[in-house]
Amino acid sequence: MIKKEKMKIEFLSVLNVFQILLLVHLGLATLYIFIFAFFGLFYKQKKRRQATKFHKMAVLIPGYKEDTIIEDVAHEALKQNYPEVAFDIVVIADSFQPETLQRLRMLPIKVIEVSFEISTKSKALNKAMEQLPDDYDVAVILDADNVMETDFLKKINEAFHENFIAIQGHRTAKNTNTSLAILDAVSEEINNHIFRKGHRVIGLSSAIIGSGMAFRYGFFKTMMKSIKAIGGFDKEIELSMLHDGYKIEYLHDAIVYDEKVQKAEVFSNQRRRWLSAQLHYFRQDIFKAIKALILKGNIDYFDKAIQFIQPPRILLLGAVLIFGITFLAINILIQNHQVYWISWAIVISSCVLAFLFSIPRTFYNSETLRAMAAVPKGMLLMMSSLLKIKGANKKFIHTQHGVTTTEKKK
Repeated sequence: MIKKEKMKIEFLSVLNVFQILLLVHLGLATLYIFIFAFFGLFYKQKKRRQATKFHKMAVLIPGYKEDTIIEDVAHEALKQNYPEVAFDIVVIADSFQPETLQRLRMLPIKVIEVSFEISTKSKALNKAMEQLPDDYDVAVILDADNVMETDFLKKINEAFHENFIAIQGHRTAKNTNTSLAILDAVSEEINNHIFRKGHRVIGLSSAIIGSGMAFRYGFFKTMMKSIKAIGGFDKEIELSMLHDGYKIEYLHDAIVYDEKVQKAEVFSNQRRRWLSAQLHYFRQDIFKAIKALILKGNIDYFDKAIQFIQPPRILLLGAVLIFGITFLAINILIQNHQVYWISWAIVISSCVLAFLFSIPRTFYNSETLRAMAAVPKGMLLMMSSLLKIKGANKKFIHTQHGVTTTEKKK
């Protein structure tokens, strides 16, 4: 009996140490998203006065081998409810077919050809701005698959009258035609809620995404000269701005439609690039961010560095549900101290609530429910991406696009 009691005590000790480590790791990650998901519920889009002055804008659209969609995107970009003399559509064409370039030049847009041994978005943008005049007030950055709502530039213009240096628009799904696309669309809106709405409610900067964003032109051109990122150029921009104390605004009603991934291979490559860039910049900036927090009270910069080490939302949800329910059941069955199963119950409910707070009501439908069957596949793809992130930020990984029509949400 004494031996059995000793073995039970040893088992409980090992079990409790293991679950305490898990509780701390998953609990802190859950607490982070729960706080911002909760505050995101109180976000209200500020009503702005209709502008009487129109900033001159350069809408920069870098594309790499995007022959299948770029013409439609260029046509859509011209449909802005904004004075024609006050904006230029600039397609930055990297490795396009000659016939595509010829057709693009027939449109009332600017086409700038670029070519690099190693192509990157930052190189394309820098090369284009070297050739463009400096008489623009605002630089708007799109991806080659993005489609702006017709009032996008109008709303960006109104916000820039309030002296913001950078603005992130509301990027949302162009397509929800596959289960992966639906999950990708839901993921984008969760991030919009947590990292943009929630952050702005408590006075922190919005996260930027890499497209659907706008900057003061001179500021952006100067800043981009120092950006050398191969992957994650938007993260380098963001860290640079937050380090220097600039604030980034978010406009939820300024909408840009973005293609959501439809194939597992594209999903995996895209996430691998994102995760690699996040880990790279976390390692690069975390100690500088801690120093800036202590010496200058720079919460924005520190918060951004912490964001980069947060587990992907789909993996966090999976880990919390799998480990949480398992340990909850074990603790109850073996009558372990109630503090453990209560802790797991709090972490599980907080994580689920954070997701429920963040998912727009438009996704509460049968299509999303059916798409949930693809969640385990998404988790496996994310795990696979995590195992392959080494060096992914040091090489160009192109995301293929193919959707030319927009499923506009009501």
